[in-house]
Amino acid sequence: MMNDRVMEKLGILADAAKYDVSCSSALSKRENKNKGLGNAKGYGICHAFTEDGRCVSLLKILLTNHCIFDCAYCVSRKSNDIKRAAFTVQEVVDLTIGFYRRNYIEGLFLSSGIFDNADYTMERLVRIAKKLRLEQNFNGYIHLKAIPGASDELLKEAGLYADRLSVNVEMPTEQSLKLLAPDKNHLDVIKPMEYLKNEIAGYKEEKKQNFKAPLFAPAGQSTQMVIGATQESDLEILGMADYFYQQMNMKRVYYSGYVPISYDNRLPAIGTPVPMIRENRLYQADWLVRYYGFNVNEIVGFNQPNLDLDIDPKLGWALRNLNQFPVDINTADLELIKRIPGIGYLSAQKIVAARKFKKLLPHDLQKMGIAYSRSKYFLAFTTPFQLQKDLTAIQIKNHILNFQKSKYKNDFSNQLALF
Repeated sequence: MMNDRVMEKLGILADAAKYDVSCSSALSKRENKNKGLGNAKGYGICHAFTEDGRCVSLLKILLTNHCIFDCAYCVSRKSNDIKRAAFTVQEVVDLTIGFYRRNYIEGLFLSSGIFDNADYTMERLVRIAKKLRLEQNFNGYIHLKAIPGASDELLKEAGLYADRLSVNVEMPTEQSLKLLAPDKNHLDVIKPMEYLKNEIAGYKEEKKQNFKAPLFAPAGQSTQMVIGATQESDLEILGMADYFYQQMNMKRVYYSGYVPISYDNRLPAIGTPVPMIRENRLYQADWLVRYYGFNVNEIVGFNQPNLDLDIDPKLGWALRNLNQFPVDINTADLELIKRIPGIGYLSAQKIVAARKFKKLLPHDLQKMGIAYSRSKYFLAFTTPFQLQKDLTAIQIKNHILNFQKSKYKNDFSNQLALF
């Protein structure tokens, strides 16, 4: 049973953790062994989402909200007059095991403010993961924050016990970080990313040679950028994300719309809407780059540095490139089919597989679950729809906007309670 003090800490430190959205549990394949608790296979984590789309499926807490830094965008900054708390190492272990046994959670997402210095804090995060693995025989998912400035030795130990590590870059550019967090150094974030990239690659190679070799951060590393706190364009944000994917082998880059929490003339005023629609568009653009073969400069550029908020990035690209349409669904290659608005990654593969057996017509696509009301403006068949082919980009956009209803609103919801 938890005492009142631990419950009070949980309320404070779970609430403080809601601003960090980089809590995916994908891609880890840690299996149960020695009759231990849980597993971290891809299907082992049951996600719950708030209505604004934030993942809160794991026990998501801070070790402490005490912090030596005074980052203007952070609710836990040292100058903020808030209630402070800190868990002991054993309290976090007991909470994780207790909640798991009661089927509240299936993994742990643990971040922290900086107690005294990076190593002091990182050492405690590692001790928690180590106790869970070795003393409690816990095989569930563990995501740890890799504290910028921590020693390589501690980062290496963290990777041996955690499924995923994340070093949050926080601000999209070095200039913004200097403006809002002058005590922090951009290189302190990049250095551990490079170290983890090399260690993850090294352990993967070792695993190929020796199947008994230990796992090292099997779900890779991720990072998060706060958007809307400063004036970066989507071109700058997506360019930075692309750098992380290409140079750091990042598994995911997360985008967190800034929640106004500070009376500071460097930041949007309290009451300014959280940019949730923009956050969603960035995720869509990110997905196009990672899975659909788009280049960042195809989605945004110097002539259009920001994404359209009223339409998704794939539709925006298609409307700017009508010369590539209509596409004959029965002859086009897979890469071009994936670029048609309304046709997703798996649907494109279904189309290519199905057309081996028959010539596809509109009703065939509708049976596949494709968003035909959107894709029809970009398709050609044996008897093409001449009216749709002759529409201008503005006309197509208006037709689609009149038909669809967006579920995204400029609001913010707290993460779901654990009880």
